[in-house]
Amino acid sequence: MPIEKSDLLQGTLDMLILKIVALGPVHGYGISLRIRQISKEVLQVQQGSLYPALHRLEKRRWLEAEWGESEKGRQAKFYKLSAKGRKQLESEESNWNRLAGAVANIMQTAQ
Repeated sequence: MPIEKSDLLQGTLDMLILKIVALGPVHGYGISLRIRQISKEVLQVQQGSLYPALHRLEKRRWLEAEWGESEKGRQAKFYKLSAKGRKQLESEESNWNRLAGAVANIMQTAQ
């Protein structure tokens, strides 16, 4: 069952986008596809959430973008991680791993 946008923790989408873009330059639709594929269809990012997030990350200079041609021959904006974005991703990954570990510890507590 897919997780709805409202179920994601605040800031998680930004972290996921940074992680996907860190894998190599990719356009918006490609980011959405990769998140869905890698999460085995659990996470689905709608355009109404994705593009405002991409704009926000580009404004923060965590992403750099340039126009190019997609696999289908259409003009598309391709995103890549900036040096500032790489530092942000490292920080967010560290915080996420700490949080996930803490939640796992609580969930494993015997009743």
